[in-house]
Amino acid sequence: MMDGYFYAVLAVGVLSTVLCVGAGILKKSPNDVTIFSVALVELVLLVYLVGSIVRVIIGEKIAGEAWEFWGYLATALLLPPAAVYWSVLERTRWSNFVLGAVGVTALVMAARMNQIWY
Repeated sequence: MMDGYFYAVLAVGVLSTVLCVGAGILKKSPNDVTIFSVALVELVLLVYLVGSIVRVIIGEKIAGEAWEFWGYLATALLLPPAAVYWSVLERTRWSNFVLGAVGVTALVMAARMNQIWY
């Protein structure tokens, strides 16, 4: 069973990855569009965090190991700021590929978090 949080990360993560990798292929340096797309991934992950906290408060149980779920979520939340920091330091086309990895990595982590939750 997949929930809305997973589908939100799927949509935003794929869009961000396509934009960033496309910019890298076109040999462009990181720009407002690519950085903003990664910021959207972070925003969706923050919504996932808040939603997960609310779900736990109202009594929903995580089927798997709670520490594993929260560890995945914390790690996923650290990826976008780290990639943006990298892209600001290294303003080459290769930074767009680093930014592009964030969306797909967040997607994989969200899929695993969904498995742990249910």
